[in-house]
Amino acid sequence: MTQPQKTRRQVLEDFLAANPNDAFARYGLAMECASVGDTASAVEHYSKLIASHPDYLPGYQMFGQLLASLERKDEARKVFSAGIVVARKAGNLHAVSEMESAVQDLDR
Repeated sequence: MTQPQKTRRQVLEDFLAANPNDAFARYGLAMECASVGDTASAVEHYSKLIASHPDYLPGYQMFGQLLASLERKDEARKVFSAGIVVARKAGNLHAVSEMESAVQDLDR
């Protein structure tokens, strides 16, 4: 008898359980949670990602976008602002521009 195939989320959860400090796994799980509509879990995983890996730049942009989509504009602004600082330190001007634009969009 074959076992049922695991969902993408289950695979990511298993991988993260085995590798709790893996930033990419946490990021992937946050994105997967958001894509299936589990925004509470996505917010939790993005928060943990940024807390444990403050230089993981993609997390800021995606987390900010999620918060903005949930109409949590003040929180989104804080996340984008922190991401802009990280992007500047990394010399990633494209990310700076993207997040600055996202902050401006919050005010529209």
